[in-house]
Amino acid sequence: MDKKDLNKLTKTKLIKKLDEDKGSLVNLRFQKQLQQLENPQSITFLKREIAQIKTVLKEMDLGIREER
Repeated sequence: MDKKDLNKLTKTKLIKKLDEDKGSLVNLRFQKQLQQLENPQSITFLKREIAQIKTVLKEMDLGIREER
C-alpha cells in the first residue's frame, strides 16, 4: 500500500489495517520457521507498512495530520 493510499484512509480503517497486518506478520514468521515461505522479503515489506501506518496514526494523534 502506498503512502498516498494511507492518507486517504480514516483512523478506524487504519487501526483495522494495522491489526490485519500484525496478524499477517505472525503468519509469515511461522511460515519462515517452517521453511514454507516463498518470498522472505514479504516480511520486510509488511514490517515497513506497519511502521508507516503507525506513523500516520501518531501524526493524527499529535494533530500534525488531519483525521478523515
